[in-house]
Amino acid sequence: MEIIEVDTTDKRQTRQYLELPFRLYADTPQWVPPLEMDARKMLDRGGHPFYQHSQAAFFMALKDGRAVGRLAALDNQNYNRFNQEQTAFFYLFECVEDQEASQALFDAGFAWARGRGLDKMAGPKGFTVFDGIGMLVKGFGHRPAFGLPYNLPYYPALVEAAGFTMVNDLVSGYLDASMDFPEKMHQVAELVMKRRGLHVRRFEKRGDLRKLIPQLKELYNSSLGGTAGNTPLTDEDVKGLADQMLWFADPRLIKIVMKDEEPVGFLFAYPDISAALQRTRGRLFPFGWIDMLLELRRTRWININGAGMVEGYRGLGGTALLFSEMVKTVGESHYRQADVVQMGTENDRMQRELSKLGIDFYKTHRLYHKQIG
Repeated sequence: MEIIEVDTTDKRQTRQYLELPFRLYADTPQWVPPLEMDARKMLDRGGHPFYQHSQAAFFMALKDGRAVGRLAALDNQNYNRFNQEQTAFFYLFECVEDQEASQALFDAGFAWARGRGLDKMAGPKGFTVFDGIGMLVKGFGHRPAFGLPYNLPYYPALVEAAGFTMVNDLVSGYLDASMDFPEKMHQVAELVMKRRGLHVRRFEKRGDLRKLIPQLKELYNSSLGGTAGNTPLTDEDVKGLADQMLWFADPRLIKIVMKDEEPVGFLFAYPDISAALQRTRGRLFPFGWIDMLLELRRTRWININGAGMVEGYRGLGGTALLFSEMVKTVGESHYRQADVVQMGTENDRMQRELSKLGIDFYKTHRLYHKQIG
């Protein structure tokens, strides 16, 4: 067994690192490969905006020269400044069912993090706020929503054997357009909007979304008020979100809650292109982009993967307003099914209310941590 730190300028090593999941999930029909260009960019220290403020190291376990495991260790300095912590993240963990290999990978990650003065490691957690977090512990029989992690069922045991314990769980729920939602919920939402002077801004064209971009950073960062464990958006993050919205978004699925002309809440949903990613193995070129564009039109699945209200507008009916818009997002379009993705179980009130509406929380991702210093 040999553990190496990947030289990201070495094409052979980076190819081994990126190709490992394709071998591990060869017989797993639920797995969805990442966009190849996004996966490569994570290892591009000159191109990914993360490296403008932070650092990462990539480790690979080799057995007889063949990759059997991999891990990324991240020092997100923006996160640590905002949360006043000294925490490293682990990410991109993949491994054969071999505790020796997984332990050696984590030991390498721990050593790297300690060398940077970090005293805790948590994860799985990625490079940006748009990377899905956590390790799948429930729902292995279902295809993940686009951008969310999927892993083999034995992974949690390997992580726990390395000394990690649970921080919290994040659940994803299933919403069907045919569900019978109580009209009272929509009535409450209308009443809230009237009493608090709110309205929902909707979009029809991508050009309309482009005009929204400058407001997204302030809106998202304001929604973090009073919360912990998050990272504010940077200008580069917003640019990445803009690129994603303008490429993947159906404008009708993006909704902004307004107080007069000031945005105070948001609901982001996207058409799911996971089926196209599976067919193209995540490659846009030479012809994968055609398949993905077609999938944007024919998919009946959407992912509701961003919702929030700025501090001062939460509660007092703000939750009912987001629920109402969530249901309308599915019911008012040709989409028929939705994943409501990654809601923290600490928000048990919202989870209970959504469960009462018939939403089935059928997937769970777990976030882990370990003291290392």
